[in-house]
Amino acid sequence: MKLVTAIIKPFKMDDVRDALSDLGVQGLTVTEVKGFGRQRGHTELYRGAEYVVDFVPKVKLEIAAPEEQVEAIVEAVMAAAYTGKTGDGKIFVVPLEQVVRIRTAETGVDAI
Repeated sequence: MKLVTAIIKPFKMDDVRDALSDLGVQGLTVTEVKGFGRQRGHTELYRGAEYVVDFVPKVKLEIAAPEEQVEAIVEAVMAAAYTGKTGDGKIFVVPLEQVVRIRTAETGVDAI
């Protein structure tokens, strides 16, 4: 099992969700986050005053998946979240040691 974490632009969330649904992904966790990478924030103009936005709003997706589904998930997120501009995001894949479904006490892949 793996945990796929993707940080994407907020307006791409619906496209990514649709792409994952087409793959049969049954669940994901979405969190609104702020951060920066190479963008290092940006400046905006509000009522004639310029100010610096240090942290850029993003959406963080977390998907627990069986190992054989991970490559398809990564490719689907990459295709759906791509704009070609700086700040498209990142995808992290890490091993997932154990999953337990609280309601039924199922463990492992059955709990996903």
